[in-house]
Amino acid sequence: MAMTLRLPEDLDAKLTERARRECRSKQELAIEAIRDAQNRAELKVGDVLAELMDSDAEILDHLK
Repeated sequence: MAMTLRLPEDLDAKLTERARRECRSKQELAIEAIRDAQNRAELKVGDVLAELMDSDAEILDHLK
């Protein structure tokens, strides 16, 4: 799916420089960053749910 991403000039300059240094495209780096951010967000939700399951195990057992 196509998408236009508008970046502030300073961020675009940093992305351009990193892409040049790593011989990768800006698109590739942006996709990687978005995937990494999504994975971190999912881990946080999973960690919170696991913690709740542990801390509220007695209540959850009672509700079964």
